Amino acid sequence: MRFAICNETFQGWDFEHVCSFVSKTGYQGLEIAPFTLAESVCAISSSTRRQLRLSLERSGLQMVGLHWLLASPKGLYLNHPDREIRDRTVDYLRSLIQFCADLGGALMVFGSPKQRNVHPALNKTQAWQYAAEGFASLMTEAERCHVTLALEPLAPTETDFINTAAEAVRMIHEIGHPRFRLHLDVKAMCSEAQPVDELIRAHAKDTAHFHANDANLRGPGFGDVDYAPIAKALKEVDYQGFVSVEVFNYDPDPETIAIESLAFLKRHLE
Repeated sequence: MRFAICNETFQGWDFEHVCSFVSKTGYQGLEIAPFTLAESVCAISSSTRRQLRLSLERSGLQMVGLHWLLASPKGLYLNHPDREIRDRTVDYLRSLIQFCADLGGALMVFGSPKQRNVHPALNKTQAWQYAAEGFASLMTEAERCHVTLALEPLAPTETDFINTAAEAVRMIHEIGHPRFRLHLDVKAMCSEAQPVDELIRAHAKDTAHFHANDANLRGPGFGDVDYAPIAKALKEVDYQGFVSVEVFNYDPDPETIAIESLAFLKRHLE
């Protein structure tokens, strides 16, 4: 099992410092939130991209991929009734695919709850159609760049669009492209009626990536989520991807989160 951590955990840190610390702590990969590097990746030059990739390579880390894709720039919306806004959103996602590949990554997690909510002017069927059109139009570039887009179901407290793994899989099968797959997140799965370990088993063949955290928004082992059945399920389905630590509560500090989360995951998954 390979372990990674998301770079926004280290808010305010220099990227080189993040890479060095993450590697020395024992992680094999780093997952990147683009908004931590620039408001828009379109503003990141080729030379800066090479430097970022070099920092990862020097530290011995694999660039796992991107997440928090549409946190910036402002005004993006996947299923907005205005075609210009939808097109601009898809164009930016296409730029993210290219950016991900430039840094050596092969995966992008599509969460972006606010940018995928059902717009007040639409019903769910219309929102679904627009989202499906947007995702499908990205597959040519995803294939060209060897980047997989992983759709993340999120809790109803975060969004009203694609709240369960089953809904996400329905969208994935509708698109029907090998570069469009499923992302599973422990926090999000805790909102479903079905236990987390059962969801892992049920959707193993569609799963490309996995986030480890707790329902309390902290790291794995920092809350009450029982990881024993989760670890058992991941081993049973022979999950081969990264397990990435993603937190939303940064207490007590980045160092403690990174060190203790990894130690906890290793006790359960190695």
